[in-house]
Amino acid sequence: MAVINYKNLNTATDVVSTRTILHEAIPLTGTIVSGTYGTFPNENNIKNYTHGKFQSVYDYPYLSSSANHIFDLTIGYASNSHLSGNASSGSNSGLQVSDKINMYNQMSHVLLGITGSSSDIRKFETDLTLDNSNPMKECVFVDFSRLLSKDQIKKGTFSIDLGTGSWTAVGRGGYGEGGSARTLTDASASDTGGTSNTLGGDYGVLLDSASTGMGVVFYEAGIACLHTGAFCSSLSGASPIDFFKNPEGDSLSLNAAFQSSSISGNCDAVRHRIQNLSFNNSVEINSTIYFCRLPTNQFNYSANPTYLSASQIRVKNVATDNPVSYVTTIGLYNAANELLAVAKLSEPLKKDPTNELTLRVRLDY
Repeated sequence: MAVINYKNLNTATDVVSTRTILHEAIPLTGTIVSGTYGTFPNENNIKNYTHGKFQSVYDYPYLSSSANHIFDLTIGYASNSHLSGNASSGSNSGLQVSDKINMYNQMSHVLLGITGSSSDIRKFETDLTLDNSNPMKECVFVDFSRLLSKDQIKKGTFSIDLGTGSWTAVGRGGYGEGGSARTLTDASASDTGGTSNTLGGDYGVLLDSASTGMGVVFYEAGIACLHTGAFCSSLSGASPIDFFKNPEGDSLSLNAAFQSSSISGNCDAVRHRIQNLSFNNSVEINSTIYFCRLPTNQFNYSANPTYLSASQIRVKNVATDNPVSYVTTIGLYNAANELLAVAKLSEPLKKDPTNELTLRVRLDY
């Protein structure tokens, strides 16, 4: 039987590590986000939960086995927001006040961290200074699934079109009555600048056409945080007319909706104002490349037991002929000669003492 010989790899010359970044364009149209399957409020690809703290958007009816989770949507405001009133004393008459404050605090804790004591919650800001100079105390949070954002959102590729009109005309990507489109992008952000680093990773500012900061996007976390002013004529302007109609049919301004309407109701109002949303995701592939070198004086004999017959090499007709073998498989072993990985060649390669081969094996992880 042929003897199996092992060849040690020189880690200095035969092993190389590389990293490759792949990007995929993710376009989400308003028809999907605003409920493709059904008419409000019976939108079958929009899932609301009994806890009422956030809403999930799917690309198909969520009860379907082929449905893919796209993102979660929720709202929140800081405890010192003018919308929270005197929440600590219980005098605020709004709906889900504590839930909305808790959602804001949770996002802040996860993405921004704390400024000192555990009770000192950082505020989201419309710039990169993190000095509380331009706080966003009332926010809409869009949390993308890992199916879409993968390892992270690529910097400088995020864009979202929002409608600023009234509820009566919005739906499936409409801008709303009397409204127009407002496009927010992170065009100023890139791999080399225009971002700031926080506990939740790098984030970039979302700017409108007038370069006014109206939100931020956290790339590694895959979360976009939008200022409520993005749905108004300006950050300090009046709320849009009829931002949402509650179940009783009352028309509510943005401030009133955030105060007296449920989180799910506000998510509906936000969703129906999203016309287009797009970004590129990033996937990091780490690879180790092994250069398996077969010199002229090695690997000229096959390890296949049928290679020999009565101690004679089958492929030799004359005793003086050179031995011949065909390379079909590469095995990677550990120090104890235990097989760890196998690579198959697309076709057998002839090997004899007159030639040498270098085979490149790439292991991705």
